[in-house]
Amino acid sequence: MSRAARSLWVFGIYLLVLGPTLAIVPNLVLRMFGVPETDEVWIRLVGVLATNIGVYYVVAANRELRPIVQASVAIRLAVPVWLALFVVFADADPAIMIFGAADIVAAVWTIGALRAYRRSRP
Repeated sequence: MSRAARSLWVFGIYLLVLGPTLAIVPNLVLRMFGVPETDEVWIRLVGVLATNIGVYYVVAANRELRPIVQASVAIRLAVPVWLALFVVFADADPAIMIFGAADIVAAVWTIGALRAYRRSRP
């Protein structure tokens, strides 16, 4: 597995842990990050979606699907932008920004791995 694919695989595993946790015991995760607890179903839906994306990322990484690896960078970098917009314009709790941190770190890792791959090609 290439370094770029491995970075996406690790992020996919992160989502496969986070997603079901949000779907089953959402307030456990919310408390850990200082986000207000909720009884609304939206957080569980986010968990289901995170799980689904995690499956796609793991499969893409295992199959070395470079276009998916590359596209995931922009998608992951967009998450903290969306979260910031929610904080500014939708009066969301700024604590939600912590969820964007993993996206930034993983995207930067993938960018570095993709650049290293390009430099190593003849």
